[in-house]
Amino acid sequence: MKAFLFASIAILIGFNLHAQDVQLPTPVRSGGKPLMDALNQRHSTRTFQDKELSLQQLSDLLWAANGFNRDDKRTAPTANNRQELELYVTTSKSLYFYDARNHLLKEVKKGDFRAETGTQDFVAIVPLNLIFVADMQKASGREYAYIGCGFVSQNIYLYAVSEGLGTVVRGSFDKDKLHALLGLEATQEVLLTQSVGYPVN
Repeated sequence: MKAFLFASIAILIGFNLHAQDVQLPTPVRSGGKPLMDALNQRHSTRTFQDKELSLQQLSDLLWAANGFNRDDKRTAPTANNRQELELYVTTSKSLYFYDARNHLLKEVKKGDFRAETGTQDFVAIVPLNLIFVADMQKASGREYAYIGCGFVSQNIYLYAVSEGLGTVVRGSFDKDKLHALLGLEATQEVLLTQSVGYPVN
């Protein structure tokens, strides 16, 4: 009886330690708009509804942005396959790191930090703000890290169009503030941000 009780407590403690992480559902890797239609409709959106994305949409979006589509390759290329770029995610509930290998959102900090990801008013109400972070020690060069941002950002644009969502890539943010918020290492650098949500029609 005591052994069962201790085992139950251990399970509960273990669950609570990881309870704030979010295991994303398997991404849907088929369907969507034809490529030429998506490119024709690609545009930036700066007015958003205060409406959450579904967990499946979040899963599909992050996989499309920079997930693994082969054993050691991603949906966005990097020079020499260095894979220096990673994504952080802010929602109304928490700040997360996207663990692409395990397709998992790891909670960094609990709370609503959306407003801290940029200077525009809409960043505080859009359901999702993505923060692009590169480890410059891994990158083949700074220029390659910035090029990688472009690939990932365009993947997000094309997914958003295909899903009926709006998005805008943003360069207006306080780099030092975000570096501190994310608890980054000295070799890591915030390069870009991007907002995603339902557009106001």
